[in-house]
Order: sequence, then C-alpha cells, then structure tokens
Amino acid sequence: MAAELTAHQLIAAHRPTLDQALEAIRTRAYWSPHPEHPKAYGEDGSLDMAAGKAAFDALLGTRLDLGQPGTDGFVGGEVSPYGIELGVEYPHADLDVLLPAMKAGQKAWRDAGAEIRAVVCLEILKRISDRTHEFAHAVMHTSGQAFMMAFQAGGPHAQDRGLEAVAYAYVEQVRTPDTAEWTKPQGKRDPLALTKRFTPVPRGIGLVIGCNTFPTWNGYPGLFASLATGNAVLVKPHPRAVLPLALTVQVARDVLGEAGFDPNLVALAAEHPGEGIAKTLATRPEIRIIDYTGSTEFGDWLEANARQAQVYTEKAGVNTVLVESAGDYKGMLSNLAFSLSLYSGQMCTTPQNLLIPRDGIRTDEGPKTFDEVVSDLARSIDGLLGDDARANALLGAIVNPDVKARLEAAAGLGEVALASREITNPEFPGAVVRTPVLVKLDGAKPDAEAAYMSECFGPVSFAVAVDSAADAVELLRRTIREKGAMTVGAYTTDEEVEQAVQEVCLEEAAQLSLNLVGGVYVNQTAAFSDFHGSGGNPAANSALCDGAFVANRFRVVEVRREA
Repeated sequence: MAAELTAHQLIAAHRPTLDQALEAIRTRAYWSPHPEHPKAYGEDGSLDMAAGKAAFDALLGTRLDLGQPGTDGFVGGEVSPYGIELGVEYPHADLDVLLPAMKAGQKAWRDAGAEIRAVVCLEILKRISDRTHEFAHAVMHTSGQAFMMAFQAGGPHAQDRGLEAVAYAYVEQVRTPDTAEWTKPQGKRDPLALTKRFTPVPRGIGLVIGCNTFPTWNGYPGLFASLATGNAVLVKPHPRAVLPLALTVQVARDVLGEAGFDPNLVALAAEHPGEGIAKTLATRPEIRIIDYTGSTEFGDWLEANARQAQVYTEKAGVNTVLVESAGDYKGMLSNLAFSLSLYSGQMCTTPQNLLIPRDGIRTDEGPKTFDEVVSDLARSIDGLLGDDARANALLGAIVNPDVKARLEAAAGLGEVALASREITNPEFPGAVVRTPVLVKLDGAKPDAEAAYMSECFGPVSFAVAVDSAADAVELLRRTIREKGAMTVGAYTTDEEVEQAVQEVCLEEAAQLSLNLVGGVYVNQTAAFSDFHGSGGNPAANSALCDGAFVANRFRVVEVRREA
C-alpha cells in the first residue's frame, strides 16, 4: 500500500506535541493540546457545534461498514438513555478469520519503531479531536452523560488520556537504546567485542473491553498504550455503548492505511444481543493483553481465567470521604454536593460513604452536630439541583435499569436525609433523570455495615455516623483494604488527623484529595498530572497512567553478533 502520510510528514506534524506530552508527564504541570470549550472548534478543518450534531444525526439508522476481514453479518440495537433508538449497525466478526488478519500486520508495525508508532497514534487522536462535537453526541447518547460532560470527558479529556498513554509508551520503549557496541577488556588478549541490537516487540493482540459509562475516557488509555507498543488492538465495546468506539476504530483504520500500515491492526468486535463474546475473546490464545473497565465480578474472572494475557483491570470500590472538621464549611458542602451529583454519581470515582463523627464536627461557623452536617449537605444538593434545567445539565440520564433499581432500593436501607426526585428532560422526554439520595447509617450497627461496605454504583450516598475521628480513620483503612477505592477525600483542620488519613492512603495505596472546596472535585483527575487509580488496592490493578501501565505490553529482544 502506498503511503499517503509519510514518516517525515507525521514526525513534522506531531513530534512537537509528543515532546510537550513528555515534558508534561515529567513535570506533572497542567497541559492539554485539546480545548475544553465547545466554541474552540470549527477552524482548521474541525467540526463546529452545528456540523458535529449534523454528522452525528447522519449516522443514525446507518450501517458502519469498517471493511474488516471475516465480517459475517451486522449487529445493532443501541438505545440512548435519552430514549432515542440509534439504529446504527456494526460488523460482526468471524474471529477465526479476523484475528489472523490482525496479526499479519504486526511485523511491519513492530519494525516501524517507537517514534513512528507514536506519531501515527497522535495523527489518530488529532482526527478524533477534529470530530469532538460528533463524538460528544455519540458519547452522550450511549452513556447518558449530559452534553457538556460528554463533550469534555468523552472528547478532550479522553484524548488527553490516550496521548498520555502514548507518551508513557514512548518513554518505556526508548529507555533501551536501539544499538550498543560492547567491549570487554581481556588483559593481554584481544578484547571481546559484540554489536548488540535491541528491539521492542509486541506481546500480541490487545483486547479492549469497553464500558457503558465512559467508552472513550476508559477505552483510549489501553487502546493507545497497546497500539503504541506495537500490538494490534481488538476493541470489544459494551453492547449499549458501541458507537463512540466504532468511530474510533474507523478513524484508526483510515490513518493506519494512509500511513502505509495494515488497517487491520485495529478492529471492532461488536456482538449480537446476549452473545457475551468477552469471555470467549479473553481466553483466545491470540489475545495477549486485556484492558477492562467494569464490574468487580467480571474483572476478577478475567484476572483468574485469562492466564495467557497481561490483564489490566479497573473494577469497583467503595469511595470514602472522611469529614472530621472544616475550615470552609460552605465550600465543603458545595464541593461535596457537586461531587455527589455529577453524572448522577455514575462515575467510578464518585464518593459513596461520608464518615462523620456522631458527636459532630468543628467548622469555621462553629460546631455542627452530625444531623446538622447531613441536613446542610442535603440542602446544598437540593439547592444545586433545584432548577430543573441546571439539574439536567449536571445529572444527565440514568445509564441503565440496574442503576435505577439500586437507587430505589437505597431508600430502604436507613433514614433518608434527602429523597431522590424525578426530573423531566423537556428535550428528551424518554430520559430517566433522578436526583441523588442521601441516607443516614449508624456505623456501629451490623445491618448498616452490609450497606456501606458494598458498592452501590449510582446516585446513592451514605452518611455514616462513627464514634470518633480515630474510628473513621480505621474504617477508612478497612474499606480500602477489603473493598478498594478509586478515590479518597478528607476534610480536617487537625494536623494529626490529616497525617493519619494520609498514612492510611499511603499504606493502602489509595489516591487522596484533602480539603477540596473550590472548582476541583474528588471524582475528577487531570491527564499528565493526576493518577487515576493506583493499582495497589482491590479497586484496580493498574493506574492511568504510569510506567507500569505500558511497560509490560512489549518485551525487548536482543540480537548480538561479533563486532
């Protein structure tokens, strides 16, 4: 295949961005090449708001034929959480044909080297970025995120995480030089001399098992980490969130072909309703890397059964915020209210348990009892979501019936401090929109423990009364150790309590946010600076993104000969 994109063109276009990404992961300072504001698009060939919406609308009811080998039919059936039938059909693959075709292109991709692979990946990300508005609608109507969140989290933030993975992959691959001249003195005899060549080689085919809630944000790190390290990548989307990842595969295949590589290095594995191909794929001998985001149950199954593959999981945990005292009481309440409400709590980083001493807390407004803290937080959430238009923009839609069922059941677990209410979305009457429920529990009662020590994914949070700050710290430790946590938050003006919480998070490997009262929230992380998960507690066995996330996706093979 004649390359339309030469190596020189790709390096000239994208090496500066790669270098900036390398500097960003070194300094951990703020940086992003992908604008967060919708109005920043529409120039340099990118789609503006209207063009992006039109492009998305044009996809509805169509067949997305990717030209993959082994296509034996087409599948579809996605229904937006906002009540729209997408009607898009995707290729269904005969794996015995598709997987060998994917492997066929790996030699040329391997031989291209780390820099070329990186800049090809950056060209893929650039083309996705140019279509951010289109992708935002695709994410919105598969995940239930409100548009602005789908635009930012599904667009620039996801692209940042993909670029971050490429940067880490590049660093790890060039850590070893391509060649070395080795000479060992032998005294009076001639020295021993060897020429050595070192080549990063891929493990095999990477499998990305997509999630329903953040298909691009959670999908891009594994996809680009595997691709940048020389592996072909098969993308198996969640059946309810195929479109964003199918579009991603389409862009990747186009770029690979134009750059002179086999488009089959990236392919899609869509499935029939109820087919459940993830287990079949995960244990195929050709699959050597797996990236998975989703339930603990299936994550544990993958870790136990996909023995031929290197498995990277982000599962579930019980995220906890310890509230011992507050130097800015109103700021704390406002920050927590937003954290609990954003995307209806359907984030793996949303706090669930709020540990509060039963005798109350000290604040800049004077002492507050346990009941006062909980009531004030309920009022803060109510105030934040009191206007239905604002509430729709923050909450989005409930992604699936399981979340709705958990929300409805939570009210029976304890005393309800804030009841969930139904909100109508005038633009999408079919959307299921609910405000969060806040439930009081007594941490000393065994029946309460069954509730707060289980993950309740969705807009459900528990205000747990504990005997003291010391008890809260120990409950925090036990929760992380037994159930895992993607995030931990703490509010305290006491230096000893702060040190105790920090020590727990260091010992149990959990990411900690202290005394957040402004526009940064415990359930948000910034690429190039923050680590998402740690890989050190049961919530996830990997972190987005660190060296460990990329380094085992390839091995270095040495060829040595006499000089």
